[in-house]
Amino acid sequence: MRAEGAVSALPAEGPRGACRHAYARKRWGALIPYRFLKCVSFPGTMLSESSSFMKGVLLGGIFCVVVTLLGHVKIGHGTRAHHHEHHHIQAPNKEEVLNLSENERLELSQSIRVYCIILVKPKDIGHWAAVKETWSKHCNKAEFYSSENVKVFNAVVLNTNDMWTMMRKAYKITYERYKDEFNWFFLAYPTTFAIIENLKYFLLKKDPAQPFYIGHTMKSGDLEYVDGEGGIVLSIESLRRLSHVFEDSDKCPEQGGMIWKLSEDKQLAVCLKYTGVIAENAEDSEGKDVFNTKSVNALIKEAMASRPEQVVDGCCSDMAITFNGLSPNHMHVMMYGVYRLRPYGHTYSDALVFLPPAGSDND
Repeated sequence: MRAEGAVSALPAEGPRGACRHAYARKRWGALIPYRFLKCVSFPGTMLSESSSFMKGVLLGGIFCVVVTLLGHVKIGHGTRAHHHEHHHIQAPNKEEVLNLSENERLELSQSIRVYCIILVKPKDIGHWAAVKETWSKHCNKAEFYSSENVKVFNAVVLNTNDMWTMMRKAYKITYERYKDEFNWFFLAYPTTFAIIENLKYFLLKKDPAQPFYIGHTMKSGDLEYVDGEGGIVLSIESLRRLSHVFEDSDKCPEQGGMIWKLSEDKQLAVCLKYTGVIAENAEDSEGKDVFNTKSVNALIKEAMASRPEQVVDGCCSDMAITFNGLSPNHMHVMMYGVYRLRPYGHTYSDALVFLPPAGSDND
């Protein structure tokens, strides 16, 4: 049976001749509309002028081929949609960095300045203390934005318990105070652990004057957003546009005028979408996610269950930037593993050095 023109075996006469005619030009690789199946479902009706056994066999064969190929077309389409579900942005590979001159490396390492925003509430006081004593020291500057005043810790007091309002106020204050001092803005929750040096490495050669923000992207209907659990990074251009759209209550309402309430990370995406800022899923040079919304422990357990033959490779990127869901004690353990534990006798020949800010002991 030929791949093309086989449908022309159907009769053109009679009231159903239009059905045959509409599909005679179709090829088997094309998506055949459902109404064609209705046409061929009743060979006795379509072949009203002949009840030939051979014509019935022919029509039945055509029907089977169409259904089979239709299934392949749908599966193929679904696979392509899966691979293009998100925008992707990757970290540089080692060769890219090694090809830079020493002066270029030094200039790059000094040009990436990260301001860290940690949103906290009094109930988070244990995590608050852990973040203050661990990874936040490695930001060029880190500040805690609290829902209310807490005497034992310094914080920017926002006077609200609503997470979207907290995030909104924190970004607004940040832009007003630091728009000329930093080019990248990292927001995290108190249960997040971040390796700031890996974030800076990821941002090498990324242009902060471009309108995008990065993290672990998710989809909710047509809305693509960065999941706040893994941390959110805005370029200075994104923050600039966000600060402007804050003034438009129709596009970016402070409380929202919906029957249902969006989470703060989704609401942020809605506001940014109006400004042309897109969410980018951050990956290493091998395509693995670097912003993680779960802890190392949880990711390893998942890898052991699904890929026991490659637990570590199946778990996490070597250049991971964040993990989430850590207890205060686990943050200190992570700090030990990331910054203190070293195999004696090994040397590290990274092309770039990101020194912690003055006053940090680098743990």
